[in-house]
Amino acid sequence: MSSLRNAVSRRAHKERSQPQSRKKFGLLEKHKDYVERAKAYHKKEETLRRLKEKAAFRNPDEFYFKMIKTRTVDGVHQLESQANKYSPEELLLMKTQDIGYILQKVQSEKKKIEKLTAMLHSLDNRPSTRHVYFAEDREEAKEIQSRSGKSGSVPASENIPAHIKRKTAASYRELEARRSRVQELEKIYMDMAMQKELQKKGRKRKLREDEIVSPTSKPVFKWRAERKR
Repeated sequence: MSSLRNAVSRRAHKERSQPQSRKKFGLLEKHKDYVERAKAYHKKEETLRRLKEKAAFRNPDEFYFKMIKTRTVDGVHQLESQANKYSPEELLLMKTQDIGYILQKVQSEKKKIEKLTAMLHSLDNRPSTRHVYFAEDREEAKEIQSRSGKSGSVPASENIPAHIKRKTAASYRELEARRSRVQELEKIYMDMAMQKELQKKGRKRKLREDEIVSPTSKPVFKWRAERKR
């Protein structure tokens, strides 16, 4: 019976549109639109009820540090600046830990580069399949050359399967990427080491271009000599 009921053509009921006299109010709201609007309204109402309940049961003697460490700007709470949150000794210790991490990554990348280079070197320097013949005169050399030409030996590079060639090319690309990564990490390490030295105590000044012996694009500093007791 269900198949027959579905076979009978039914009238397509169209939704009623907004009357012409009420076009200024926009689209006519359907029941599904009302449901969504009602859910949003009740959700906001419940949120306001919970906030009012929290405010009613709030302890007047309650205190936490954000009461004195925040300020209101245009009705929005903002934390105070935390620029001087750490002491110079703590900043220097964190800088040392960061430099140690960068140095560890540089050493790890160099080991991977060495391993990858050794593997590719062993692939490139495989034993040659060519044969060396020695002849007494030119006629014997021509005869040997003609015989080797008839044998039709295929070069060793053409015997390599396609998937091996693709893997080798991918390994070379990985090697170049790791080398460039090592260069970037070494540059970051040098910059961080310079910043760490600048944070230490002692009078120092930045040298002018005419005072630098070997020209460089990076700034050069000179520390004042101090007498050690």
